[in-house]
Amino acid sequence: MKGRVRALRWAVVAAAAAALVGTATGCRPMDTGAATPSGGTRTPVSPSASEAAGQPAGPGGACVFVKPDGAQKFGHTGWGFRVTGTDRWEYGAVENPSNALYTPPGGDIGAWHAQGSYARMLSDMSRDAHYPGTSSHPYSRYRCTGSSAGDVAAARVMIRTVESRGFLVGVDPATGELGSRDCLDATYDVLKAYRARHLTPAYRTEIPNVWVETLVLWTDEKLTPR
Repeated sequence: MKGRVRALRWAVVAAAAAALVGTATGCRPMDTGAATPSGGTRTPVSPSASEAAGQPAGPGGACVFVKPDGAQKFGHTGWGFRVTGTDRWEYGAVENPSNALYTPPGGDIGAWHAQGSYARMLSDMSRDAHYPGTSSHPYSRYRCTGSSAGDVAAARVMIRTVESRGFLVGVDPATGELGSRDCLDATYDVLKAYRARHLTPAYRTEIPNVWVETLVLWTDEKLTPR
């Protein structure tokens, strides 16, 4: 059954990729402007009660941010993870401002990441603060899970990897094979490197909105501009 579902998803994405060439494609909001990478201090801070409200319990934790209506309603995702043992979070996404199905490694894929408190992360994601422009499909949903640990060093290495490997939805010009290096791949790969709990596999060419529903042991909240 799993094989049949995977095959169906491949077929759906292949058809979608063909239909969307020259228009909006997978994992791309219709924003304008350049992504703004950001660093920041890693010094632990004590959040206020309002900042801590809703924050996943434990020294570690991970979140997935969702634009359900993005990418022609296939969905768009971003990621966040807790710097283990602190009240700091790192978060980001691959926005792909060129609207191209393929961008070679090293090209501009609208990748960005930032760091801040849990409340700051929710605020930034709800306003697309690190991706200037007016989003037609803002992040409006987020799912989180707590954990007793997290591999922050591995996650940071993966961030650098996804930000430099280019973008792909559909047929890879280099191999002639169907594949993907999109927003969902970036989200999944970073959180997998972090060793987020209850992270279900995201197969190549998985539809973001379909995958998000598999995070059944994660919280599920609305995200409004703040």
